[in-house]
Amino acid sequence: MSVIDEIRENRKNKSKRLKESGIDPYPIEIKRTCEISEALRDFDLISKEEKEIILVGRMKTIRTHGGLTFIDFEDGTGKIQGLIAKDKVGAEFYETFLEMFDVGDFIQARGTLFETKRGEKTMQIADCKIITKSLRALPEKWHGLKDIEERFRKRYLDLMFSPEVKNNFIIRSNFIKELRNFLNNEGFLEVETPILQLLYGGARAKPFKTHVNAMDLDVYLRISPELYLKRLLVGGFEKVYEIGKCFRNEGIDKFHNPDFTMIEFYWAYADYKQLMKMTERMLQKILTNVIGSTEIEYDGNKISFAGEWERIEFFALLEKYTGIKYEELNEEALLKKGRELGVDIPDGADKPNIADEIYKKYCRPKIIQPTFVIHHPKGFQPLAKSFDKDKLASFALIVSGAEVINAFSELNDPVEQEERLKSQEKLFSGGFEEAQRSDEDFVEALEYGMPPAVGFGMGIDRMISIITNSNSLREVILFPLMRDRD
Repeated sequence: MSVIDEIRENRKNKSKRLKESGIDPYPIEIKRTCEISEALRDFDLISKEEKEIILVGRMKTIRTHGGLTFIDFEDGTGKIQGLIAKDKVGAEFYETFLEMFDVGDFIQARGTLFETKRGEKTMQIADCKIITKSLRALPEKWHGLKDIEERFRKRYLDLMFSPEVKNNFIIRSNFIKELRNFLNNEGFLEVETPILQLLYGGARAKPFKTHVNAMDLDVYLRISPELYLKRLLVGGFEKVYEIGKCFRNEGIDKFHNPDFTMIEFYWAYADYKQLMKMTERMLQKILTNVIGSTEIEYDGNKISFAGEWERIEFFALLEKYTGIKYEELNEEALLKKGRELGVDIPDGADKPNIADEIYKKYCRPKIIQPTFVIHHPKGFQPLAKSFDKDKLASFALIVSGAEVINAFSELNDPVEQEERLKSQEKLFSGGFEEAQRSDEDFVEALEYGMPPAVGFGMGIDRMISIITNSNSLREVILFPLMRDRD
C-alpha cells in the first residue's frame, strides 16, 4: 500500500470512529457568526469586547508545541490563526483534537480574538468540531508542480494553493459582470439562442456534430449565435446580446480551445465606425472598474487601452509587412506568393482567405498595442457589408498579436447575402472546411427586412488571458477539456 493510500485509510478510519461515537463528520447544520474577513476587519472592537464569535474554514496547517497547538484556517474570504490551549479546552478534548483532526479538514470554531506577542491576529479557540472530514492529504509542493495538465485536472487544488490563480477567476467573473452592466445601461437586452442547431453558421469554423435521439436528428453545436441574434433584429429588437459557450472543432493552442465563451451583440441603426468608438469606451470603463487601470502588462509588454486606438487598413498592413499589393494579384498569384512565404494555406481557400492566412503569420503578430484593423477584403466575411468594391465595413481589435474582437456592419441585402452564402457553399464543396454554410431560413428572415445594424463578437477567454497576463486560454478556463490519463 502506498503512503497516500495509508493516509487515506487512516482518515477513513477516523471518520468511522467519529460516527461510531455519535459525531457526524459531515453535519447538516453549521453555525457561523461572521466571515474571517469581517473578523479581521473588526478585530479591535471584537477583541476589546472579548466577544465570542464562530468562524468556519479549512485547516491549512497544524503546529503543536507541548500544550499549545496553532492552526491556520481559511474560508473564502480570508485566513486567520487559531490557538487551541490544553489548559483552556481540557486534556480530553485536546488529545481528541490531536488524534482526530487533520490538515484539510473543515472546522467550526468558537472563541475570542486576541493578538499574540508577535502581533499575529489570533482566535483563542474554546471549542471546535469537524464539519467536513477530508480523506486525502493536501499536497505539500503544489506551487512547484511542473505538470501543467495536473493543475488543470485538479483545478480545485490549484485554486486552493495558488491565490493568483483564484484571483484570475475573480477578475474573469467581475469582467463579465461589468460587461453586462455596461450593455444593460446602454439599453441592450440579454437573450438566449439555441446551442443545438440544424445548420451551423455565423463564423468560419469546423463544427461538432451530435444526435438528438428523441427526434432521430443530427445537429451541430453552435459555432456562433450570430444568425439567431440577427433574426431578433428582424423581429423588432434593436439592441440584443448573448454571453455563452460556443464550440469549434479545431486546434488547441495559446488562443484556441474547443469550447469557449463569447459575447456577441447586435445594434440596429448603427455602423462599424460608431461601434469602434463604443468599443473603446466600453473596454476602458470595464478595465477601470475591474483592475483599476487601463494599463496592463502582458507577455513582457506594457499595454495601454487609454485614449483613441490606432486604426490601420488590412491591405496597408499586408503591404507593409509582406510587400503584397492585394488588388494587383489574382487568386493564383496570391496563393503562389503565400507558399513562397511559407504560409500553410488550407485546401480550397479563396483569395480573401489566402490573404488572411498570410496576414495572420506576418502582420498580426507585429501589433502589440490595441489596434483596430479595418476594411478586410470583400468575401472574407460573407455576413458583412461592403465598404467599397474590394473592402468590407469591418474591424478587428488586435492586442499583443491576438484578435480579441471581430465586428462589422451587417449585410442586410437578402439577395446579396444569398449569393455570398452560395459562394461559401461552393468553397465548402471544394474542400474548404471552414467555409460558412448556406442557411435558407436565415435568408428568408432577411427578406422580411432587417434594419441597418452592426455586430460585435469578443472571445472572453482570450481577453481575460491577456488582461491577467496568462500564457494560454486554459489558464482562465476553470475546467478545460483534458485527455484521459490512460
